[in-house]
Amino acid sequence: MFQLEEELKKLPKKPGVYLMHDQADAVIYVGKAVNLHNRVRSYFRKNIGRGPWIDRMVSQIARFEYIVTDSELEALVLENNLIKEYSPKYNTLLKDGKTYPYIKVTVGEPYPRVLFSRKLQKDKSRYFGPYSSAAAVKDTIELINKLFGLRSCNRNLPREIGQERACLNHHIGQCAAPCQGYISREEYGQRVRKALAFLNGDHQAAMEELSQKMLAASEKMEFEEAARYRDLMASVQAVSEKQKITDSGQEDKDIIALARDESDCVIQVFFVRGGRMIGREHYYMTKIGNRPREELLREFILQFYGGTPFIPKELMVECDFEERELLEQWLTGIRGTKVYIRVPVKGSKEKLVELAHNNAFMVLTKDREKLKREEGRTIGAVKEIQTLLGLEKLNRMEAFDISNTNGFENVGSMVVYEKGKPKKSDYRKFRMRTVTGPDDYACMREVLTRRFTHGIEETRQLQEKNVDSEFGSFTKFPDLLLMDGGKGQVNIALEVLEELHLDIPVCGMVKDDFHRTRGLYYHNEELPIDTHSEGFMLITRIQDEAHRFAIEYHKSLREKDQVKSLLDEIPGVGPARRKALMRHFDSITAIRNASLEELAAVPEIPYSEAKKIREFFEGQENGPREQETAPKESRTSNGGIKRSRDKRE
Repeated sequence: MFQLEEELKKLPKKPGVYLMHDQADAVIYVGKAVNLHNRVRSYFRKNIGRGPWIDRMVSQIARFEYIVTDSELEALVLENNLIKEYSPKYNTLLKDGKTYPYIKVTVGEPYPRVLFSRKLQKDKSRYFGPYSSAAAVKDTIELINKLFGLRSCNRNLPREIGQERACLNHHIGQCAAPCQGYISREEYGQRVRKALAFLNGDHQAAMEELSQKMLAASEKMEFEEAARYRDLMASVQAVSEKQKITDSGQEDKDIIALARDESDCVIQVFFVRGGRMIGREHYYMTKIGNRPREELLREFILQFYGGTPFIPKELMVECDFEERELLEQWLTGIRGTKVYIRVPVKGSKEKLVELAHNNAFMVLTKDREKLKREEGRTIGAVKEIQTLLGLEKLNRMEAFDISNTNGFENVGSMVVYEKGKPKKSDYRKFRMRTVTGPDDYACMREVLTRRFTHGIEETRQLQEKNVDSEFGSFTKFPDLLLMDGGKGQVNIALEVLEELHLDIPVCGMVKDDFHRTRGLYYHNEELPIDTHSEGFMLITRIQDEAHRFAIEYHKSLREKDQVKSLLDEIPGVGPARRKALMRHFDSITAIRNASLEELAAVPEIPYSEAKKIREFFEGQENGPREQETAPKESRTSNGGIKRSRDKRE
């Protein structure tokens, strides 16, 4: 039995970390103390003006524990680790699921590559970033490879030099082909050094070299080559203009400011690398209570830089806070060189911090309005439907649809919305087992029977194992079934539910002559609905989503059958090569249109087999080809018709 007064007396007067537990023994707060005895005892004194947030936390404490450390710095590190492990209810938490992209240059390899990476690792590579745009990183890597002819393959060089043919990148002039020995290791290394200089911001050297090559090509009347250099110069110029100079110094720094209201806090960070602002990003802090901005800033720095792989030399913040020197010491230990946390008060640096603050405030204001609109589109729309149907509770809605082509490959879809938002992890697809031919009612009966029978059986098994039924994939039943049709579909659903002894409201989405929802069919009558209301628009979104999910599943099954049947006809193409072709080209059309060189670029396809594949498709094009069928009707359960061309390839 935990005796509070007795345990308070045992607290040591040493630095450490304390953990507060509630009645369920969950960790609800983690804190750091220079003196555990004084700090922990302070929570249980009365009338000391701690604020409602801390008072609420203290009222839930059932017991506490503590860990003694050798120093305040060790306590700081341990506090950060425990907050990340437990995500305590009353700690301010950084809400961040982002992983930022880096440009990785594998300088530890004999023939280095320039790669996209989301992890900064302690290896022999050089990293540039982080960048806020993955698309910009990929464009920059593509440009560098074009400029300097660097390889992008995974071949083990120099061990595999000459073992395979050069890839397509060499044939189109974007790789110097070190895999064939066409370039020496020394010359390739010079190109890598130029690429590193480019990534460090030296774009002028690349521009001058490209300009010289363009003029030389023009003098030789090689105008296509000159145009290629011209386009590369334009790409370099575009990259150069995106990186704006923000400081006359060349140091790496992050500029941090925050904006907050009663319940939310947004932190804005500008990333400056080598004197250039390469990006900016905002972050949310949750569970902020009534904590002052200085404490929020300290919590952000502790949690964010405890998890990021790169620590800049300088952090510029908008206000001073307690333990600033301690955090400097901690960051210095991670980086390995001195890190400074500064509070600029005048000049260009102060204006940058002010700019970051203004951006944070705009994000906070914009997101507040966005949240209100989103709430109207979701929770507000659900309440409208709940009121219209007279339901006591409405949270989870499930909608079903059927898709087939003239009765071929009948499939069903189940989509789930909770609180007005799609819950895609609960979506399910069904391939008919008992129904052949275009019988939508029979298909819907099978889908619903399988869905709810599975749910009942899964619930029973979990109960026998004394496991919460919420962990099952089908055990969560809906508050409302939405059928993509009128009276017929509703009656099918009601019959299935009655047979399984389930009591779930069923509502049909009734269409007009133009296949648009005009009302809801519920309890044997059609209920009109305002077509401009949020509730109506939510029902339309659910209906469209069920239809899309069914059609996409049906289409994927048809394409698989078509691809399999066609590639099976090509001599020498077995399961492994068929899989390799589809992995490389994504579709049968792409394989048909591929050149001999592109087919031979697939590692699993020898040149001789690539030639046979190319000849096979050329024979189809030149010889008699199977006529494309007329557009077929892809029917859905609501009686609607989707026109599609069933191309037999």
